Amino acid sequence: MLHVIKQLHVTQGRGSGVGGRKLALAAVALQDHIIRSDPKLQSLCLPDYACCGPHRAQQPTVRHTHTEHRPGDEREYVLDPAPPPLTLAQRLGLVAAPRRLTAVEWTGIKSRSLQEGDSVHPCVICREEFRLQPQVLLSCSHVFHKTCLEAFECFSGRKCCPMCRREQYETRLIHDGARLYREKCTVRIQACWRGYAARKWYRNVRKRLPPNDPCLRRQFFEAKFQELNDNLVQSCAPSDVEEFLRDIDRSIASSRDIFRHFDRSRSSISEMDEEHWLQAQYKAIQRDVRDCPICLTPLSATGVRCTQARPLLLLSCSHLFHTTCLQAFERFCLDSEPTCPLCRCSYTTRPV
Repeated sequence: MLHVIKQLHVTQGRGSGVGGRKLALAAVALQDHIIRSDPKLQSLCLPDYACCGPHRAQQPTVRHTHTEHRPGDEREYVLDPAPPPLTLAQRLGLVAAPRRLTAVEWTGIKSRSLQEGDSVHPCVICREEFRLQPQVLLSCSHVFHKTCLEAFECFSGRKCCPMCRREQYETRLIHDGARLYREKCTVRIQACWRGYAARKWYRNVRKRLPPNDPCLRRQFFEAKFQELNDNLVQSCAPSDVEEFLRDIDRSIASSRDIFRHFDRSRSSISEMDEEHWLQAQYKAIQRDVRDCPICLTPLSATGVRCTQARPLLLLSCSHLFHTTCLQAFERFCLDSEPTCPLCRCSYTTRPV
């Protein structure tokens, strides 16, 4: 700027007439632009000019004059106030006029900021997450808290990016940090709910399925038995406990009577006399069964293919079987007491 002024003074001395007046006008315009753009000159050289007149000089500390951000408002807008009116040097084309960024340029700056992950990391001024607090995007693609940037500008006394030291930047209110924070909170809520549902399902499974470990399995059944016992005691009123215990004693006594009757019937079957065996043999003859009920082959040796008679067994219930067939049947029923394959009664055998 000073070099341009010197050149104008040199040419002003050499020129005359209309050309000299133009050069003088250009020099005055440049001096006016320097005074308006330099705050030191405004405060020291021309104090009256800096504080009065239609063209008031811009203060060094930038104050955002846009409407205050409301919670839930997702609009993005530029926070910088309208640029000051053009100086005479800017109108004459001697100095480049300030230019506002377009929407397309802001889109490119925001995409570069998202690629660098500035909204994911904490604010570099206060070192805290953005969360739902308003944040601003600078034209140099750096992101800060709105309040932190205002405090930094007020403390430093000039408009300079805290990261790259770029001056005369533009700011835009964005909500990327709030969106990322809501997504993070949503993921945490979902994870908490899924963990609660999984733990609840696992507790229900543990109540129904016993574990495979022997110690844990024993504890599981002990707890089950204790739970059944507690429920049984709680289901009985305090006045009916004695009656409940008497009912249990009566049921146990009846069960013992049934087992005694069964033992007597088995002993009577094992002590069958000759007369009872004759009656069973007579019933078998009257029934006229020719085939073994197990193997379905003839009991006697009559026929072309039967060359040798197989031994027979008469049961106390008057049924006839091959000896080998009945023994195989008894081996098959080794886990429980064998009964007659036809009438399901306890028996004693006698060879025929």
